[in-house]
Amino acid sequence: MDNVSLLLVDDEQAILHMLKTVLLKEQFLDIDTVTTGEAAIEACNNKTYHCIVLDIMLPGKSGLEICPFLRQVTDAPILFLTAKTTDYDKLTGFAVGGDDYVAKPFNPLEVVARIKSLLKRYLPSKTAAISDHVPSNVNTSSPSTSEGVYDFGRFQVLEWAGELRVEGESVSCPALVFQLLLFFCKHPNRIFTKSDLYERVWGSEAISDDNTVMVHIHRIRERIEADPSNPVFLVNVRGLGYKLIQPEHVSRP
Repeated sequence: MDNVSLLLVDDEQAILHMLKTVLLKEQFLDIDTVTTGEAAIEACNNKTYHCIVLDIMLPGKSGLEICPFLRQVTDAPILFLTAKTTDYDKLTGFAVGGDDYVAKPFNPLEVVARIKSLLKRYLPSKTAAISDHVPSNVNTSSPSTSEGVYDFGRFQVLEWAGELRVEGESVSCPALVFQLLLFFCKHPNRIFTKSDLYERVWGSEAISDDNTVMVHIHRIRERIEADPSNPVFLVNVRGLGYKLIQPEHVSRP
């Protein structure tokens, strides 16, 4: 993990020290710490990070307030630390660009596990985006116009570029949103439960949470659907789960 850069943002020095100590023991060697949201924005403007641990309750601007600004300069996974545990607060964190959350008080080993899970999904997509070749073991069984390109008519997912295109335009897509969409693209017309999706995309070591999956489904629909409230691609199969429909099976109004 010596080539992975982490940013820890919390106004409590004790928490920063505890997290940094545990992360160093886990061989995360490049760790920066800041105590304000403004300092976090400046840090991300000056350095590329692979994961950001962001406290919500910060002096000045809160973590929720600065998250959209961070999203302008980085697509690194953001793990919120929060003393607020209501569904509304969790959904707000996802809505502004967060990828996961841990409620205070927390076990630092849980934070490490969640960071590793986020990195497991994020780092391969970054590697793919800068790769100048396509691996020889590409699975071409799902709908694609060429290797690693999944074409659903209105939108295309370019696996080896880490890119989503909608009606010909490139659309920004956070790492885990992209990974979830890519998973659906590779398994069209198959129904997956929330638990299936959480285990396959977030990782079996992560702690399952229905809100996490629901919010990321919503974020996909915001990007690929003409009318996200009436989806025709990523649909809900009542009582069973979700599936991504191939273009030829999409029902038009």
